[in-house]
Amino acid sequence: MNEEDPETHLKFAEQALDAVPKAYVPLLEKNRDKEFTQDQKNWQLMRRGRYVEFNLVYDRGTIFGLKMLGSGVGRIESILMSLPENARWQYAHEPEEGSPEAEIMEAFKTPMEFA
Repeated sequence: MNEEDPETHLKFAEQALDAVPKAYVPLLEKNRDKEFTQDQKNWQLMRRGRYVEFNLVYDRGTIFGLKMLGSGVGRIESILMSLPENARWQYAHEPEEGSPEAEIMEAFKTPMEFA
């Protein structure tokens, strides 16, 4: 990335940003009216909880911000703004065997080579 000029990087970033709505909006249109169960909603909230866990425990930027609170520099609101408004935690939760949730968990644990 250090060999290209800044204009090349800017053009790449613009193309990447332009591709997001072209890929994402059709998915929204396709799925926005699908119904979901309470179990599926609970699963979504648990995944959000894992995101919160990652941010508070492992994310270097968040950890840095939390450490800055003691020095009077950091702001808790700034740190917590990136977290989901709703989340859920359930101790040692295991998805039902054969469920889509179990399948995605297995995929998370089994890296794939894409290139």
